[in-house]
Amino acid sequence: MATSLTLTQQQKLQTKLSPAQIQVMRMLELPACELQARINEELQENPALEEGVDKTQDLDFQEQDSQDDDYQNPLQNDDFNYDDYVQDDDMSERGTYSNRSQESMREDIPFSVGMSFGEYLKSQIYLTKMDKPDRHIAKFVVGNIDENGYLRRTAEELVDDLSFREGITVTDEKMQEIIDQIQQFDPPGVAAYDLQDCLLIQLQQKEQTPNIILATAIISRFFDIFSRKQYNKIMQRLDITEQQLKAAVSEITRLNPRPGNSWLGTVYDRNQSVVVPDFIVEEEDDELIVSLNQGDIPPLHVSAEYSEMLNLYSGEDKQRPSNREAARFVKSKIDDAKWFIDALRQRNETLMQTMSAIVAYQREFFLQGDSTYLRPMVLKDIADRTGHDVSTISRVCSNKYVQTQFGIFALKYFFSEAILKKDGEEISTREIKQKVRELIDNEDKSHPITDDDLVEMLHQSGYAIARRTVAKYREQLGIPVARLRHQI
Repeated sequence: MATSLTLTQQQKLQTKLSPAQIQVMRMLELPACELQARINEELQENPALEEGVDKTQDLDFQEQDSQDDDYQNPLQNDDFNYDDYVQDDDMSERGTYSNRSQESMREDIPFSVGMSFGEYLKSQIYLTKMDKPDRHIAKFVVGNIDENGYLRRTAEELVDDLSFREGITVTDEKMQEIIDQIQQFDPPGVAAYDLQDCLLIQLQQKEQTPNIILATAIISRFFDIFSRKQYNKIMQRLDITEQQLKAAVSEITRLNPRPGNSWLGTVYDRNQSVVVPDFIVEEEDDELIVSLNQGDIPPLHVSAEYSEMLNLYSGEDKQRPSNREAARFVKSKIDDAKWFIDALRQRNETLMQTMSAIVAYQREFFLQGDSTYLRPMVLKDIADRTGHDVSTISRVCSNKYVQTQFGIFALKYFFSEAILKKDGEEISTREIKQKVRELIDNEDKSHPITDDDLVEMLHQSGYAIARRTVAKYREQLGIPVARLRHQI
């Protein structure tokens, strides 16, 4: 008798990071303006952690570690590849750097600029009726919204990411509920999954006039036909006049297809906040010196009192139940303090390594201050120089700023892709984007320039570029396609 066996195996990665490991990842992402608050929070929660210089120099915590066999540094756990997040590396070849003390810092560090798009979205979370766990999930969702304002991951994918990265379990329905709330945030259309979704969200938030209702019907029922500009079919299927169609199309063309791009020049200018640079780059005798802005951040150490308490409870009377319980409590607080101090050290080292690599790569810009000297650079370029993972570099550069003699810049300012001109010259994509913007700004609005036309014009100017690349740059600039720019 022939037996047929069918084995169906579904394997799902369920690796969970320890609280200490998650702490390291989160601290790596913290900008200078938030790090102080995080340290103050830890000082309040953990009495074994103290600020200031440790005056008990005779205390050797390494020797104490050897006595505490139960203590294990989470950063050395073989089950966790910490190299994906931070890594010690020799940066001697990338120039001089230092950690400046508070006394040596320049006094003009704080700089008033608008809050970032992500920060603005997070600030709106606290205006909702979400409880603390939901607010944490909402912050995670906001962190996945791209610069154009789109949420490129589904609720199901976000649920898996949240479980893997932070060990938090949430249902797909709950995740979608939180996404729905974020979609009501300003600017209108934010957190949409695609263009159709984005336009519908904006229409739903408008006063439901006849033109808006008609526009909603067009986008929800005939989006593909509308995208192809087949207006006659729309009029036939909806049984409307040309005048009604023009009125509805006029409402649609006033919508923003890239909500994230509307941040600059609108809310950005009305919501000012103080940005504290995370780094300082100075030039001395043609040498670039990179320093980490420690600001008012104090040195931290493990409380000597708690260390003495641990020795006391672990002494002759350690077999007493009350002493064993007290020893476990004290030891847990000391371990937490050590983990926090080590995570802070790893954060600072990784930030310095990354910034030093960026300065070395963009040396001419930091010397001259002219954007034309910026070399094409992507995250992988810095990852290769530092030995870190690309995801690590992305975390380091997120919401971080550097003060230079030419002003304060976001770290993401220094990143751009490269493209080759017909003569083989490598140029930054910034130059291409600027050219695209100039061509569209000068176009005949009754006959807007299509992407194919842009490709031809760029080729004539010596830029060998594909149509899909032109479309990508146009979208990044927040410029809609030609049919949506057409003015009747």
